[in-house]
Amino acid sequence: MTGRREKKMQDDAAARSVLSPTLDPFDRAILAILQRNNRTPQHEIGARVNLSAAAVQRRIRRMEERGVIRANTAVLDPAKVGRPVTLIVGVEVDSERADWLAATRTRLAEAPEVQQCYYVTGDVDFILVISAASMAEYEAISHRLFREDANVRRFRTFVVMSSPKATLEVPLA
Repeated sequence: MTGRREKKMQDDAAARSVLSPTLDPFDRAILAILQRNNRTPQHEIGARVNLSAAAVQRRIRRMEERGVIRANTAVLDPAKVGRPVTLIVGVEVDSERADWLAATRTRLAEAPEVQQCYYVTGDVDFILVISAASMAEYEAISHRLFREDANVRRFRTFVVMSSPKATLEVPLA
């Protein structure tokens, strides 16, 4: 009985530690597993990181509540779902006036074809990753998103020919 009680106390202390602003080694180990396969059973994660399944569950829930884990999604193969064309687009705006910039940012972020949207420093203001079924579809997307936006000065498109690496996995060293 004492062993179970001690284990429960360790699990509770470990779960409370996730409330700190930094991630401890247990959190990082759990996140590393989840980034590779977020369907890994909690008992398997627990066995791999030396925690109980209940402690793993509490840690995951807290990391979700804190926004460390933003989403649990499936990664699709674009070509196999009819969207084989990936484009990287640099967008330069005409005015960085707060309301105009916010309107452009919102239009870009709300476009379903835009997989990623970054507001950046440098020669362009936004970098986008866009998924399209064809170049003809991209032409319509570019017209809608760039040519119809009075605040877009110019845009430059790079067609992805191959993708040696494409991941959103964050290094947890």
